[in-house]
Amino acid sequence: MTDTQDRAAVERGVRAMLAEAARLDPAVVAELPADTDLFGPRIALTSLAGVTLLGTIHERYGVDVAALDLSLDSLQSIATLSDFVTAHVQAP
Repeated sequence: MTDTQDRAAVERGVRAMLAEAARLDPAVVAELPADTDLFGPRIALTSLAGVTLLGTIHERYGVDVAALDLSLDSLQSIATLSDFVTAHVQAP
């Protein structure tokens, strides 16, 4: 699997987890532009949903976003979160 395929797979996973955590239609989240703000009006991620999302990412990918990104800049958009997880994912 190439880096591009890995990145695409992680982004699909992040989108699915994001839809579940934010209680949004997965089909809608799948179609959003990658630069969509997580806390903007289209997703409107709440702090509780954010904690749920980060916990799910940690369980699935072994990446503790909150511990590795103290400023949480990775939570800016779908793309920034996907890039961060891809860069830190632990091989199975």
